[in-house]
Amino acid sequence: MGVDVHGTVAEGFEPVGEAFARNFEVLGDRGAAVAVYRDGRKVVDLWAGVRDVDGTEPWRRDTAQVVRSATKGVAAAVLLLLHQRGELDLDAPVGRYWPEFKAHGKERLLVRHVLNHRAGLPVLDRPLTLDEAADPVRAAEALAAQAPVWEPGTDHGYHALTYGWLVDELVRRVTGRGSGEWIASEIAGPLGLDLWVGLPDARAHRVGTVGRIEGPEPSGTLRARPKRSVADAYADPSSLTRRAFAAITPFPDQNDPVFRAAALPAAGGIATADGLARFYASLIGPVDGVRLLDPATVALARAEESAGPDRVLVVSTRFGLGYMLHGGASPLLAPGSFGHPGRGGSLGFADPESGVAFGYVTNGFRRTVTADPRAQALIRAVRQALTA
Repeated sequence: MGVDVHGTVAEGFEPVGEAFARNFEVLGDRGAAVAVYRDGRKVVDLWAGVRDVDGTEPWRRDTAQVVRSATKGVAAAVLLLLHQRGELDLDAPVGRYWPEFKAHGKERLLVRHVLNHRAGLPVLDRPLTLDEAADPVRAAEALAAQAPVWEPGTDHGYHALTYGWLVDELVRRVTGRGSGEWIASEIAGPLGLDLWVGLPDARAHRVGTVGRIEGPEPSGTLRARPKRSVADAYADPSSLTRRAFAAITPFPDQNDPVFRAAALPAAGGIATADGLARFYASLIGPVDGVRLLDPATVALARAEESAGPDRVLVVSTRFGLGYMLHGGASPLLAPGSFGHPGRGGSLGFADPESGVAFGYVTNGFRRTVTADPRAQALIRAVRQALTA
């Protein structure tokens, strides 16, 4: 029996609806939503399944979920907007804004290096507890006291959790507000986004529970099982890979209200699929009269800054300023696309050439890191719709 899919699909985008239904029938989705905008207009708005990964209550149009590292793309826009407004210099040392950060060989670490994952700070010698991670003062102190594991600017590696504290403290030093508060007032508010970095109590009832799910082995070139070297890196407690994802130890339950209320811009965002897609649509063009980034800033965001073997993820990755770029590790719609996946499923991105913005959220996290088969199936369907 097929899943009941709710929502709307504009003429020509029917392949997306078909792929979304197949995700439940073939790829094991429990509850999910997808939204697609084109030239600022919503052309896909679909949801199905249950709001809680192991529950029975139906997913509703306004159901939101933890989107993990898809949050990073939203956080990147804060620094880019501050740069666009003349309040932040991307080529200035971080220490210009955050003097305590200069210690331990970080004097020449640039704001740009935070966004392109070249800062050399993917790990903490002493991981933080959830309470410490949620305290911006203690988190910033930990980053200021940390020595880089490589010379900043000379190599790249994914800053899985430390990225968020670096961004957050820069925002605080420049604006006097935390990144979650800034996002709420300067991004989510003007655009009417269902998207939060730091979930308000009044919105907690909107959010489903997430959990791990297993899925079938996908066909084609996508792999459910990682290559041996990648698996080894995740299994080795001393590797940069394992340590980067363990910067909060023990790793928090993402259904914990404390985690959800904490403004963690690396991996703690909560959003609807429409919230993610609408955000990306506003980066590349007006949405109901609101556009966030001007064309010059979009060009900065998606210009390649880092490429090749990633010292943390082990595979080859490509980054612009705060965004993953289309490539083998994270296939997006087209070569000019930029966005960010969330480990295990969620994804948001924009493609300026086609005018497409995309958001997918799910409550079922798979073992994938950057290229989930469900999101990839939806991307292929969008591509099919555009070329039909």
